[in-house]
Amino acid sequence: MDEVFKALKDPTRRKILQLLKRGSMTAGEIAEAFDISKPSISHHLDLLKRADLITVERRGQFLHHHLNTTVVENLLAWVIDLKE
Repeated sequence: MDEVFKALKDPTRRKILQLLKRGSMTAGEIAEAFDISKPSISHHLDLLKRADLITVERRGQFLHHHLNTTVVENLLAWVIDLKE
């Protein structure tokens, strides 16, 4: 869970997750929404993948990134459990 919190603390990564809420996207499509370098976007995507917040699927020559809602649901369940 430490990796999840590390990934979520950055606003760029949170925005990437918001973009992926709408559906899968390639790294190039994600990069178009930001004013930062493509290598920086790749770094953010790598951290999100290591935290299992996103999954990656190869379609032809492109990698499509998807939001992993299972990890998000587990995180929410943990937070709700804290309240009880």
